[in-house]
Amino acid sequence: MTQAQQTMPLFPLSGHVLPGGTMRLRIFEPRYIRMVKEACNGTSCRPIGMCMLNENGDRDLNTHIHPIGTAATIIDFEQLPDGLLGITVAGQYLFRIADIQVQDDGLRVGHTDDVSAWPSQALSAADKFLAEQLVEIYNTYPELAVAYNNEQLQRADWVCLRWLELVPVSAQTKQELLQAPTADAALTFLRDLVIESKQDNEQQAAG
Repeated sequence: MTQAQQTMPLFPLSGHVLPGGTMRLRIFEPRYIRMVKEACNGTSCRPIGMCMLNENGDRDLNTHIHPIGTAATIIDFEQLPDGLLGITVAGQYLFRIADIQVQDDGLRVGHTDDVSAWPSQALSAADKFLAEQLVEIYNTYPELAVAYNNEQLQRADWVCLRWLELVPVSAQTKQELLQAPTADAALTFLRDLVIESKQDNEQQAAG
């Protein structure tokens, strides 16, 4: 393994968490209960790999997991009303899966290489509406909200990551945008998507 490569358990999901974001999860499968216990068996929690599902992939070949994932740490535990284990994870950084091994109970473990983060860039005045609508969504649906401050809302890279966690576009599209060297491609994509959605809503309201 290279210096930047590490091994971590993989948790493929239909929901997505990216660096700087958080997600609450219900854990009930034995393999993932073991994953949580082993990740947090010391004074701190080691990262787990939050991965996007590939609908066109083959589970037997492990291609049902997209290669770009998010290393996340467990920041909270709770016992849910139904008795299941609840955890909250926080996304730390992106990685690329180099190889996957399947353990006896079906838990997949990946050898991963770090992926460079987008450089920080300011959100232009013309794109401020993306931050404003993001805050509006968080206020309307607090279960989706992440902790944020005004400085983060002024960063195009941070705002784009939060939108990519939310928008119902294909995981393949998100994978392509996350592999870009900067947030510019994601910014253009999300700008057009949000404007189009707003126009559609206005037309429906007028009709």
